[in-house]
Amino acid sequence: MHKKPVETIMGLVVLIIAILFLTFALRVSDLQVVKGYTLTADFMKVGGLSIGSDVRINGIKVGTVTAQTLNNEDYTVRVTFSISADTKLPKDSVVAIVGDGLMGDKFVKIEPGKSTEYLSDGDSFEKTKDFKTLEDMVGEIIFMVTDSGEKNDN
Repeated sequence: MHKKPVETIMGLVVLIIAILFLTFALRVSDLQVVKGYTLTADFMKVGGLSIGSDVRINGIKVGTVTAQTLNNEDYTVRVTFSISADTKLPKDSVVAIVGDGLMGDKFVKIEPGKSTEYLSDGDSFEKTKDFKTLEDMVGEIIFMVTDSGEKNDN
């Protein structure tokens, strides 16, 4: 069986295009881990946050979750993440776990503080906000409605 050179060339072209497409898709999808310095934060609830999740400031990715460990003494979860080296975070920054909508992926949201001192490699956030589930939010709304109704009756 003698193959035509046109078939071989077309096969190579298809392979090259497939490799270029995969390379482009990986760059655009922003799946790579952000390299930089490491910070940690302790939470009571992480709500489905996973390793590889984004760390964002004002919607912009500045880091990646690299590890989660359970403290067996107080059952808090220590979340470790890598922050881009060019991002300086004030020491009084607040870190929270939030979701992209009701069913979206979870990510770490950082609200920068006003301190003139900055966190450095290995530091831990002092101020954290735990993940709120849908049930938590509904419970708060019901509590607010019933609490305000009781105040109006008096």
